[in-house]
Amino acid sequence: MTGALKKITAAFAALTLLLSSPLLAAAQRRRPVALLITGGTVVTMDKDRRVIEDGAVAVERGRIVAVGKRADILRSYAARETIDARGRAVIPGLINGHTHIPMTLFRGIADDLDLNEWLTKYIFPAEGKNVTEAFVRVGTQLGLAEMIRGGTTTYCDMYYFEDAIADETARAGVRGLLGETVIDFPVADNKTWPDAMRYAENFVRKWKGHALITAAIAPHAPYTVSEAHLREVRSFSDRTGAPIVTHVAETRKEVEDITRDHGASPVEYLARIGFLSLRTVAAHTVHLTDNEIKLLRQYHVGSVHNPESNMKLASGVAPVPQMMREGVLLGLGTDGAASNNDLSMWEAMDAAAKLHKLSSNDPKVVTAEEAFAMATINGARALHMDADIGSLEAGKRADIVVVDLDALHQTPRYNIYSHLVYATKASDVRTVVIEGRVVMRDRRLLTLNEALIKQKARALRERVTRSLSTAEARP
Repeated sequence: MTGALKKITAAFAALTLLLSSPLLAAAQRRRPVALLITGGTVVTMDKDRRVIEDGAVAVERGRIVAVGKRADILRSYAARETIDARGRAVIPGLINGHTHIPMTLFRGIADDLDLNEWLTKYIFPAEGKNVTEAFVRVGTQLGLAEMIRGGTTTYCDMYYFEDAIADETARAGVRGLLGETVIDFPVADNKTWPDAMRYAENFVRKWKGHALITAAIAPHAPYTVSEAHLREVRSFSDRTGAPIVTHVAETRKEVEDITRDHGASPVEYLARIGFLSLRTVAAHTVHLTDNEIKLLRQYHVGSVHNPESNMKLASGVAPVPQMMREGVLLGLGTDGAASNNDLSMWEAMDAAAKLHKLSSNDPKVVTAEEAFAMATINGARALHMDADIGSLEAGKRADIVVVDLDALHQTPRYNIYSHLVYATKASDVRTVVIEGRVVMRDRRLLTLNEALIKQKARALRERVTRSLSTAEARP
């Protein structure tokens, strides 16, 4: 046998051995997936509250297919794309349970006022002079960019031109439960109640079955929508399956007015007229009686706590510890940027935990873990979406956030929930995945043009400023 032939024979034998080796056989058995996130501290928020050090998450076709130790996941899955999360936390996408996203463009126009004065003297007039579909699109883009940067992957909104908001949200790759606001006076997008209901009908029909957008109807509040119209909204929800998003019991004045006009406090009134259901999401719920808390639980109403907005407007302190004890579906929100003034769920978590310790004189209430749950799995329950989002579990939507853990304000680390709630900031969010799609990688937005959004927002600021100056100049 010649030397060349011997080399060929040896190479063939080596290749045969390799092809039959256990290592190659194992590699060939690995299931192909689109994405692996490996090496981080995986905070699952599942029912066992597993925290997996050196963990990994496998993603395929927009859903999580496996969560576990990195070594186990790598033995079972091979990915087309891998995100290295070593030294970082891997958490469920945060859920902002209540906001008005285009109001980013009204950030700071009227501060240090109570809700009634803030709304009637500043916000409603500013909206009347400035809100158009184009305005809403720019404000939505601005809010989406801010939320993605802060690790928010799902938000619940109520505003005008909500179809445009849905369009921008889907384009940016963000998940939204989006409510078209209906109200008993002319507003930017619809001047009459029948017009508003037709808009809502078309809006819900258009987005039905969309992977990211859940279209809802949003009667503003029981003090701005008549009983007959509230009943009509409930019938609409029953017929279409659309969720209902509304404000409830935000201020003492609201409670006093509803009680005077209807002979019952807000939640009791809404229960009496058959408005409440397991499709209802009620924002604020600050001034509640013990019976109203029980009614929220009885009707499976999702309640969304907005601590920063409630503090800033001095609206009051929601009975969150009592609601938690009663088993109310309780989430967390920022409210709009005109009354907060940011869309950071990290600030909301921190505020929620600290506010209730102070107001109850009990440092043990609303623990860091409970606050984090309000922004993840319990927030998903409040929106009636926990079958799909809120935790890192096989079968759920792949809404995943990678968070840096090595900043000075995060060093050293002892307890992951304490670290996330009391120390972490929006700027620590590194990478964001929604429905299996990377929408921010290493702090770079991939679905939105940040520079252009800022440019458009600054131009609109000039228009808003001029409109307010003109209003103030009038006698």
